[in-house]
Amino acid sequence: MLHGFVPPHPGPLLAISTLKADLGLTLALGLLIAIPAVILAGPVYGPIISRYVDLPTRNMLFAPHEARELAPVGTGAHRAAGGDLAQSRDLAAPGAGTHRVDPTGPADPADPAPLRRPAVGATIATILLPVILMLARAFGEIFLDDGSRVRSALDVVGNPVVALLTGVIVAMFTLGVGSGMDRGRISGSVGGALGPIAGILLIVAAGGGFKQTLIDAGVGNVIADWANGANISALMLGWLVAVGIRLATGSATVATITAAGIVAPLAAGLDKPEVSLLVLAIGAGSLFFSHVNDAGFWLVKEYFGMTVGETIKSWSVMETIISVVGLAGVLLLNLVV
Repeated sequence: MLHGFVPPHPGPLLAISTLKADLGLTLALGLLIAIPAVILAGPVYGPIISRYVDLPTRNMLFAPHEARELAPVGTGAHRAAGGDLAQSRDLAAPGAGTHRVDPTGPADPADPAPLRRPAVGATIATILLPVILMLARAFGEIFLDDGSRVRSALDVVGNPVVALLTGVIVAMFTLGVGSGMDRGRISGSVGGALGPIAGILLIVAAGGGFKQTLIDAGVGNVIADWANGANISALMLGWLVAVGIRLATGSATVATITAAGIVAPLAAGLDKPEVSLLVLAIGAGSLFFSHVNDAGFWLVKEYFGMTVGETIKSWSVMETIISVVGLAGVLLLNLVV
C-alpha cells in the first residue's frame, strides 16, 4: 500500500512532484483508499487462497539454533534437540518456563549482550511517525493561517525529508537503544542500510531517465491528444498507462515515475483534488499483477518457499486486488471531492 498510495515512498513522492499535486491532500486520500484495499487483499483474500495454496509451516524468522531454545527447559524435546540443560537454565528469564533467543541478537551465543525485542507500541509509533508529521503539515495548510508560527513549524517538520530524518533519529532510541543496542551497534545498523539503498536510487534514476526520454520524444503529448479525442477519463488513462509499464518492466517505481511523466500534460486542466487522485490512480496501476519480471515476486517466492504457480495465485493476485480496489476507490472519491 505504501508503495502505491502513501508518501513518503519514492514512487508517490516523485509522482506528486511531477504532477505538482498537493502532498497533504494526496496522503489523506491515499490513506482512505488504502484501508479497504488492505482489508480486501489481506484478511478477506488470505483465507480464500489458503485453501488452494497449502504451504508447510516454516520457522524461517528465527535462527536454526532456536529450535531447542523454544522448547520448555528441562523437557525431553529440549534435550533431544541437543540443548544444554544448565546453559538453558542460566539463559532463561527468572521464573520463565521457556527461553527464546531474539533473532536480532548476535550470532555468537557467547556474546554477553543479546538484544531484546522492542515493544510493539514503540515500533508502530516509530513507523507511523513520518506519516503523522506529514499529515500534521497537511492539516496546518488547511486550518491555520499563512505565516503563523505553528503553521511554519508544521511546514518544516512535515517536509518529507525532515519527517523521514526525524523517524530515523527516533528509531535509534526506540528500536536501537530500546532493544539493547550500544552506540557501535546502532552505527553499524544505520551504516548497513546505505548499501541496499543504492539499488533503490538506481531504479528511481533509471525510471526518471526513461520518463524524460518519453517526454522529450513527445509521447506524453501524443497520449494526451489521443485521450482528449477518445473522451477517456484522465484517472483511467493514468491507471492504464501505469499498468502497461508495470507489466513490461516489472518495477512499480519505474511505472509510477514514467506514467506520471506521460500523463503530466493532462494534469494541467485538473483541479487540486483531481490531480491528487491522478497520482493515486497511477500508484494503483503500478501495483497491478506482479509477475516473473518483478524482483519482489522472486523475493516473496523464495522467502515463503513457494513455487511460481503458488506465488502467482497468492502474491500476484493479491497485488492485482490492491490495484483494482485502488482504482475503484479513486473513481468513487472523484464523485465526491
